[in-house]
Amino acid sequence: MDSCVEDGAELCFPLLLNTSCRKPTSLWSAAVLLDIVLSFISVLTVALNLLVIISISHFRQLHTPTNILLLSLAVSDFLVGLLLMPGEILRNTSCWFLGDLMCSLFTYVSIIIISASIGDMVLISVDRYVAICDPLHYTTRVTGRRVKLCVCLCWLCSVFYSGLFVKDGLTQPDRHSSCYGECVIVIDHFVGVVDLVLTFIFPVTIIIILYMRVFVVAVSQARAMRSHITAVTLQRSASLTTKKSELKAARTLGVLVVVFLICFCPYYGVSLAGDNLFNTSPASIVFFLFDFNSCLNPVIYALFYPWFRKAVKLIVTLQILQPGSCEANIL
Repeated sequence: MDSCVEDGAELCFPLLLNTSCRKPTSLWSAAVLLDIVLSFISVLTVALNLLVIISISHFRQLHTPTNILLLSLAVSDFLVGLLLMPGEILRNTSCWFLGDLMCSLFTYVSIIIISASIGDMVLISVDRYVAICDPLHYTTRVTGRRVKLCVCLCWLCSVFYSGLFVKDGLTQPDRHSSCYGECVIVIDHFVGVVDLVLTFIFPVTIIIILYMRVFVVAVSQARAMRSHITAVTLQRSASLTTKKSELKAARTLGVLVVVFLICFCPYYGVSLAGDNLFNTSPASIVFFLFDFNSCLNPVIYALFYPWFRKAVKLIVTLQILQPGSCEANIL
């Protein structure tokens, strides 16, 4: 400590000799390269999800229940790139100069966004389940108004849940800080287990069960359409007339859910391991993997949704500024 106290080179706040945290000890060149890469991913995440938000919000043809759910997911992904990624970069590769209160608020906002993303994935799974497994009643059960209500409830529940989760950190922001210049995330083991059940095991179980059912029904419908089997009962006949676009949407959103789970599971693995791992290098990698999922979602849309590519072309060429552009045919 004497050497760093003498010149202050390794302290976040050189004037606070006894209470300042040390600066990260990684090589300067490696730290700069990491910051550049992560910053680029952050900017790319913001830009791509902004395109999704503008596309679905602007073009009237895209105002469908399924796309409303994708819009909500894009908003959470946009906030990941705008707030979470820069916060994680600052928290892990530099000194935290924003204070203990902003650290607690950062944790609070992070949990809100993560919870809302999980809720959106559950709603997307329910939407595809009804569309594929009960097509006769889809238009009456899944309406735009009901979907908007579910999305609002999802975000409100995330806000209240996250408030209960970090209430101690908000009322006593310096509770877990050992020095100035750090932002430490400390999760009580019991609270972490409860969070694991409520925001991971329970919703992921629902997602997997629904998509297994969707997969079985979609495969049977695809086989029936290929063999041109004529159903006898009304229910089976309705199943066979399910649009190919619905099956394609189920496949695309299935890819979305699988990628989400791949990026999401390690995050809760760290959570279950205990609070001591939340501020280590492996945990940082897990956080960035989860955040990177927000950049992958728009790429999945671009690969599988022609309407998204058409919408992006109209946005980039500024054709959406023309009168009546919201009525453009992009499907």
